[in-house]
Amino acid sequence: MTVQLRPPRYTDARALTVAVVLAVLTGLLAVLALGLGAVATPAAEVWATLWGGGDDLTRQLVLELRLPRVGISLLCGAMFAASGAMMQGVIRNPLASPDIIGVGAGAGLAATVFLLAWPTAPPGGLPWAALAGAWGGFGLVLLLSGERRGAGGLHPVRLALVGVAVAAALGAAQQLVLVRAPDGLGAALTFLAGTVYGADSARLLRVLPWAMVLLPAALLLSRTLDVLNLGEDLATGLGTRVNPARLASLGVGVALAGAAVTGAGILGFVGLLAPHLARLLVGARHGRMLPVSMLLGALLVLAADTLGRALLPPLEVPAGIFTTLVGAPYFLYLLKRSA
Repeated sequence: MTVQLRPPRYTDARALTVAVVLAVLTGLLAVLALGLGAVATPAAEVWATLWGGGDDLTRQLVLELRLPRVGISLLCGAMFAASGAMMQGVIRNPLASPDIIGVGAGAGLAATVFLLAWPTAPPGGLPWAALAGAWGGFGLVLLLSGERRGAGGLHPVRLALVGVAVAAALGAAQQLVLVRAPDGLGAALTFLAGTVYGADSARLLRVLPWAMVLLPAALLLSRTLDVLNLGEDLATGLGTRVNPARLASLGVGVALAGAAVTGAGILGFVGLLAPHLARLLVGARHGRMLPVSMLLGALLVLAADTLGRALLPPLEVPAGIFTTLVGAPYFLYLLKRSA
């Protein structure tokens, strides 16, 4: 009898090819987005401006007004996607994502209360407040889910349903706070609703340091996530200290979501959709899946924001609306499959 060995479906070469294609698509879309606006800028002029050319008006439009918005879209999309991938890996739950299990809503509420209580606070303090709120929201979901077996034993449907309820309650509390806020400050907090409208260099610089630290940290934890997916007993047998590994991975995942909320608000289902698409493309190994998830998240948010700007000019549709329209049906499909 002849045994034929089939080559593995997911390889490093395939993952590299997918990553390069996604990076090229993201770059092309970024150039298109940098030229989009009330005063359209051709792609050739955008490219020349990025390399130091262009006149004063073009440089102001592209570099000062549009580049921060594109940068926020890319960074926050990548951070939400990485956060979702890490939470799904640690909790071993396909329905885990920042906006579904209370992390995003907790961060948004904490950021709102922080800015209302301390309007003159330095910009660097906002991500820390959002991080505390993200942990608070996540802890509340774990508490109300009624499980005692640890994060690895949470039932997918129960976690999702409790998470949706907690996120809705925290979101309603945030809206109540915004309604009672002074007019000027309430307008300044509109970005928390899931939009990158009005993103400036200050907001970009607020998110950039967190992204530069946390995204590489997520990649460094990819092997740990693979081991945790083997189960607690096997991971312990391989020499992994399971609880510290879970805590470190969850800490990075929650911090990614909390910092991303301060840049773009709560972008629905990015943290759910991007990791699942990445698994379909490159498999479940986190060393391949995490970077592809980041690229997919960045591309998804940038595409949603660009579509929102181009669809009904001069009105702008928040990026979070488009990500929710795409992600919500997929979430319902996963919920039905996990029931």
